[in-house]
Amino acid sequence: MTCASYLSLQGVGMQFGGTAVALDSISLNIAEREFITIVGPSGCGKSTLLYLIGGFLQPTTGGVTLRGKPIIGPSPDRGIVFQRYSLFPWLTVRRNISFGLEELGISRAERDRIVAEHVRLVHLEGCEDRYPRELSGGMQQRVALAQTLVCRPEILLMDEPFGALDAQTRRILQDEMRRLWLRDTKTVLFVTHDVEEAVVLGTRIVVMSTRPGRIKEVIERDFDIADGDEFEANPRFAALKLRIWHSIKEEVEAVRA
Repeated sequence: MTCASYLSLQGVGMQFGGTAVALDSISLNIAEREFITIVGPSGCGKSTLLYLIGGFLQPTTGGVTLRGKPIIGPSPDRGIVFQRYSLFPWLTVRRNISFGLEELGISRAERDRIVAEHVRLVHLEGCEDRYPRELSGGMQQRVALAQTLVCRPEILLMDEPFGALDAQTRRILQDEMRRLWLRDTKTVLFVTHDVEEAVVLGTRIVVMSTRPGRIKEVIERDFDIADGDEFEANPRFAALKLRIWHSIKEEVEAVRA
């Protein structure tokens, strides 16, 4: 796949406290509407990379651009979903989802329309007046996703959003995430520790080295992922999953050695 320079990282390095180097010489071009998954050893700077793209951090070296313009801070065109649901516990599902719209000054009638659309989108009908404490973890993450999507970001940044969920709920939300991406074809960057999740979701998988984080390889998934369980029986799926796992294992073993 040839990537146009829609979102570009060129020679990006990130250093904390003068000595701790989190990222080193990261260069990556991302085309509009790609689904990029980022996987690598613990502490390799995956989340730091996401926060640089979000504009929450500024790189020590190099630069990050969107449509050729430097990213210098957060913006509504980049929405982020965290592992821990960023919900307001004192607000209902409806009010949590509409919070960003209220901040933008959108009228009550329009907010109600948009919220109802996104409640249906993430299959939370009937839960609009519940509070986060009354929802399961998977349902809370659906609210967090809708809370981000209502503001219609161009780029969706996801920092291990399913990492704290049980295996069954995680699988269901992976299917939902793929469905939502196919529906809206946003550009998605998705950080995960789970190799299978990286292969299931990513059109390209970025494998990072151990700290300081560098891009070890970028792999294009050259086969489709079907709904349901059929993909698990695909030898190409198993081979790609094994290849990525071996690549990460090499990094972990190098540190131990």
